[in-house]
Amino acid sequence: MKPQRLSRFAAWPVLLLLSLGVTGPLGAQENNGYPSRPIRFLVPYPPAGGTDIVARILAEPLAAVLGQPIIIDNRGGAAGNLGTDIVAKSASDGYTILFTLSSHTINPELYDNLPFDVEKDFVPISLVALIPQILVANPSLPANNVHELIALAKSEPGKLNYASVGTGSPGHIAGELFKLKTGIDIVHVPYKGGGPAVTDTIAGQVQLLFVSLPAALQHVRAGRLKALAVTSDQRSQAAPEVPTIAESGVPECIVNSWYGALAPAKTPPAIVAKLQAAFAQVLARPEVKAKLFLQGAEAAPSTSAEFEQRIHAELNQWQYVIRAAKIRAE
Repeated sequence: MKPQRLSRFAAWPVLLLLSLGVTGPLGAQENNGYPSRPIRFLVPYPPAGGTDIVARILAEPLAAVLGQPIIIDNRGGAAGNLGTDIVAKSASDGYTILFTLSSHTINPELYDNLPFDVEKDFVPISLVALIPQILVANPSLPANNVHELIALAKSEPGKLNYASVGTGSPGHIAGELFKLKTGIDIVHVPYKGGGPAVTDTIAGQVQLLFVSLPAALQHVRAGRLKALAVTSDQRSQAAPEVPTIAESGVPECIVNSWYGALAPAKTPPAIVAKLQAAFAQVLARPEVKAKLFLQGAEAAPSTSAEFEQRIHAELNQWQYVIRAAKIRAE
């Protein structure tokens, strides 16, 4: 049994307020000259993926606000764990930042003996954006909403299947949480990426798919897939006509995928506050919001304390789902 996770940031709201209680969005203080050289955003996934794209959308405007270049360093491998470990062992000086996604809170329960602790070894800077998962179906499936899907699945236990982009992915977690909260029996079919999973759902090789909204939305619009619900707590601005699973009668089935930034543990609070304020300033810009929206993501800046609370809650939530569903990394 893993030890209970305890919040380590009870005093952070006060520290952040003290750090930000100066003139201007970033304050007149120089935080001991920080930053005085380029800042590295380490993305623990390969180039051209969603995390990389969002990091690059923010890099230029953040560089303008902070007065130093932002360098994107892709270190893919081991489902994001390789790059995450590099940041955990980096200097706590604000010059190496982890830019990652919500698998950050899934992997600790999915993989044994990780060389880092996602709470003890990192300081959250800011949530950046939310990107919902969507539940879609092959158009031939005789269910047009969540209520009908549950009824169909209960009438034919074990006969329906659902795809995800891989074992332990947010879509897989969403599917297993849906099963746990509804009591239905549908079979998970893991794929290696969104493209093959979408293709096979369209072809009818699998009936259902939990996947990120951008991967499926164009096919929903074209009638190749049928949208049943999104997994977020609110309807997506990109597809406001699609209800949430929660409002469809399964209130505890909420999976909010996200992008966010974290620093190594013991990074000075003043530096974290300056970075958080820079994210807040950039994410408020209409042109940045528009670029994120094209990626199916919605700008969602937060304080360090708010992001820490989300991480803590998700670690416990996904621990419950992964153990109950007996999910193990492949």
